[in-house]
Amino acid sequence: MKRQSSLLLFAVAALLISAAMKKGPSGPGKYAESITANDLRQHLTILASDDFEGRETGEPGQKMAADYISSFFNRIGIPAQKDGTWFQQVNLLKISGGTSSMQVADVNKPGMEILFQPQTDYYYASSNPGVAITTSELYFAGYGIDDPRYSDYAEHDSAFFFGKVLIILDGEPANNGIFTISGDAKPGKWTKQRRAKIEAAKAHHVRALFIIPLDYAKSKEMSQHMIEGYSLIPDEPQTAAEEILPVFYLSEAATNTILATSDEKQTVADLKSAINTSGKPVSLSVKSTVSITVTRKEEKVATENVLGYIEGSDLKDELIVITAHYDHLGKHDGVVYNGADDDGSGTVGVMELAEAFMKAKQDGNGPRRSMLFMTVTGEEKGLLGSSWYTNHPVYPLEKTMCDLNIDMIGRVDQEHAGDSNYVYVIGSAMISPDLKKSIESANKKFCSLKLDYRFDDPNDPNMFYYRSDHYNFAKHGIPVAFFFNGVHADYHKETDEVSKINFNLMQKRARLVFYAAWNLANRNKTLARKAVNK
Repeated sequence: MKRQSSLLLFAVAALLISAAMKKGPSGPGKYAESITANDLRQHLTILASDDFEGRETGEPGQKMAADYISSFFNRIGIPAQKDGTWFQQVNLLKISGGTSSMQVADVNKPGMEILFQPQTDYYYASSNPGVAITTSELYFAGYGIDDPRYSDYAEHDSAFFFGKVLIILDGEPANNGIFTISGDAKPGKWTKQRRAKIEAAKAHHVRALFIIPLDYAKSKEMSQHMIEGYSLIPDEPQTAAEEILPVFYLSEAATNTILATSDEKQTVADLKSAINTSGKPVSLSVKSTVSITVTRKEEKVATENVLGYIEGSDLKDELIVITAHYDHLGKHDGVVYNGADDDGSGTVGVMELAEAFMKAKQDGNGPRRSMLFMTVTGEEKGLLGSSWYTNHPVYPLEKTMCDLNIDMIGRVDQEHAGDSNYVYVIGSAMISPDLKKSIESANKKFCSLKLDYRFDDPNDPNMFYYRSDHYNFAKHGIPVAFFFNGVHADYHKETDEVSKINFNLMQKRARLVFYAAWNLANRNKTLARKAVNK
């Protein structure tokens, strides 16, 4: 009896141990506590220092940052990738400098041509390597909005707009402070994001777009880094859907010169008033021939995503990706844009998460699923590093369970000035409600942060869902969550410095991402997915 009892107890113990192994490792608190405000401060003080010259993509400071991150991965025991490095090479084109010209002629008055002056009458801030357009297909299309509640395109089918150059107003129609589309005093995405208008024009196969800014001088100033600096586009053929639409910005005076060639001879102010008062679209054909030439210099730029891969145990074929972009705006006119919050904070957060998971693995408590800790390049140039990865994945996308993206977690925005115990979470339920539940479970058990979902909407006017690296994973149907502290007065300015970071709050937010990742890495089932809204 005793022998049988002992054997029975042994068998039961073996089963319990086996079940525990299948269920996954326990005790994440020990590893979360290794993510400290002091360690975050030490890393960020280095990465966001003037020595790294703002970490601009393709520049020496970005290379220094890549070396710093990869050296850290090596030091904590994360092995190099299949090619013997921690880098994924990203090949881009640098589009810089060049010249532009714009000439307008009234088709009814041959020989009377007007040469517009760059910067004074118009500016060009797109990343096309070159543009050469001569056309008489000019059309004023109101505000350039295509919305179920108001559309400047609805009067015609898409064939009508094919190949035309459209002139549109910035913003959206409003009368006495009430916006036509929303029906209240709050402007929508058509005011806050020109991208929406550009995408609408592309969908109607427009050849080029002229936008009349609400404040030309201010708009030009904010776009100066695109005009005088450079943009980057992938060094690979683009599909028609990905082609970059040439976009020019016209002063109101220059636009009035063009509109004077229409039969109606209305001004910008006349047209805007007619639309705003009636709440209905107004359009007209313009009888001008416009000739536009833009030449720019192209050169290849080699840059790098930095990858730290930790192999899982029984579910190692499945992958969880944790991302942050380590590039920033660089150095301009002798001023360094250090980007301590954007996104030095996310970068060092990813580094600390990688170390915590590596410590767990070294203790025999490693994750069931594999983990990829990736700091990406080129985010500030158009999410290019993450776009490159999802188009050239090192690990199969079909085996990637989710991406947790950390972009700006070290500050407090104006909305939370009185209560800093928060973090914005964006996109967590858009593809998989399970992901949102897992994050909320981790937060409730370990962190007690306020999870603010006010931007968790693809139609939010700020369009944050589309503005960081998680979006390139979402486009491929991969569940995503974006952790974010919101914008602040130092966003994209030289004043985004380490001295303004709240490291205790940053520690708490980073630990939330760790606990969420721990839950996801060790759950029994993969995340259920719903249809993707691209």
